[in-house]
Amino acid sequence: MLVLVPKLRIPYPILLVLGGLALGFAPGLPEIDLPPDLVLVGVLPPLLYGAAFFTSLRDLRANVRPVGLLAVGLVLLTMAVVAVVAHAIVPGLPWAAAFVLGAVVSPTDPIAATAIMRRLGVPRRVVHIVEGESLVNDGTALVAYRFAVVAAVSGSFTLWEAGLSFVLNVAGGVAVGLGVGWIVRQVRRHLDFPPAEVTISLLTGYFAYIPAELVGVSAVIAAVTAGVYLGWHTPELTTAEVRLMGESAWEIVTFTLNALLFTLIGLQLPGIIDELDAYSTADLLWWGAAVWLTVMLARWLWVYPAAWLPRRLFRRIRERDPMPPKAQLALISWSGMRGGVSLAAALAIPLTTDAGEPFPERNLILFLTFVVIFGTLVLQGLTLPVVIRLLRLQDDGEAEGRELAQARIHAAQAALARLEELTGEDWVREDTAARIRGGYDFRQSRFAAWLDGGDDGSVEARSLDFQRLRRELLAAERAAVHELRRAGVISDDVARRVERDLDLEDARLEI
Repeated sequence: MLVLVPKLRIPYPILLVLGGLALGFAPGLPEIDLPPDLVLVGVLPPLLYGAAFFTSLRDLRANVRPVGLLAVGLVLLTMAVVAVVAHAIVPGLPWAAAFVLGAVVSPTDPIAATAIMRRLGVPRRVVHIVEGESLVNDGTALVAYRFAVVAAVSGSFTLWEAGLSFVLNVAGGVAVGLGVGWIVRQVRRHLDFPPAEVTISLLTGYFAYIPAELVGVSAVIAAVTAGVYLGWHTPELTTAEVRLMGESAWEIVTFTLNALLFTLIGLQLPGIIDELDAYSTADLLWWGAAVWLTVMLARWLWVYPAAWLPRRLFRRIRERDPMPPKAQLALISWSGMRGGVSLAAALAIPLTTDAGEPFPERNLILFLTFVVIFGTLVLQGLTLPVVIRLLRLQDDGEAEGRELAQARIHAAQAALARLEELTGEDWVREDTAARIRGGYDFRQSRFAAWLDGGDDGSVEARSLDFQRLRRELLAAERAAVHELRRAGVISDDVARRVERDLDLEDARLEI
């Protein structure tokens, strides 16, 4: 099914949901039962760390108020409202289990939403808010989830103790995350072996998560904190080779873990549905639809007041950050999709309580979680492009383009200044310096003309013509290398090394 991603231009999480559903009803597949802790510890740390690592700290700071209101206030509201609705409509559902369900479906997953938003050119601030919300609300939701599970397993709960424990858990998680991040940063400063550096990057989520779990503070917050810390400091620690390897590795790991989660739920769906034979199909569908609609409605009810009230109460906020257009608020409301984190949390629910009894309605919680993910990802995700077009929220990309041009010009000026410093060295030949200087001068003039609006199209046309010619020549080089490999003149290793060099040169042409 994933072969359809480039053809249909549908974000892969949507197809993963459909694939998991199809897998669940495929005949002859084995039913599997995994230890819940294995799912939580094995899958969540890299997902949380990776999301935090690639989050822009600048954008997070710039949108700290809307992100905080969505990631804390909305999560707690969603958990409470879902718990109330689920307890009211499902006969015999205990309050503790209802709050576990609410916590499981409260965090959002931005992968599908932001992929569509970026493709359709949505204003950058909307994308940053949706991404930042997803990063922070994972921590809020999973800390709340932990308390709800403890209450369901132990059978006791005290509000003031939970509140104090919440604060201590978050503070402790931040401390552990910063400590682990600092240690990893010192270690990576002294490394010069790309495979080891990438491996450490992939394992850092576990390095933060496991110690935090052992000392009894929020492991989720620790993994997220370490990710944000190292994401900010990594440029000073890595080389170009490490960055190229690392980005590819993280993309594969994130995709694989999400695919694993939906495969696991697909393989367990038949057993889950069999265990729910005490309920009618109509009841299950009604409960699933009700919980999904509750999740959506809670978001709609929160987004508008959360944007209006701070500006109403504080003049400084009102003057510094005017009320956003209603279309942007509507899009944020429609973008609350659920995904891998909710699924991992549901699969991690314990099998039994402290008394040795089965966890109350565990299979029903798993089923309702999958319905919510299906509704938010598939139904809302597939309609998101239509919603964006109806709201007329396409961005012209002017702000990002100007930032990009300024960065290119500044980098080129720094390179030219350094070139002038080195022209007196014996190893810098005049013809080489002249050739390099010409390339940087053209790059400066190209982006400066775009910024000043003084390009009549001739500078950009020259650049595009050069790129086209260079790609034609690179294609000829690749064909020649492939011919040598097929003829047995060169080995596969040599062919791959040459082709990688050609690919890197091809990628640089966009600059």
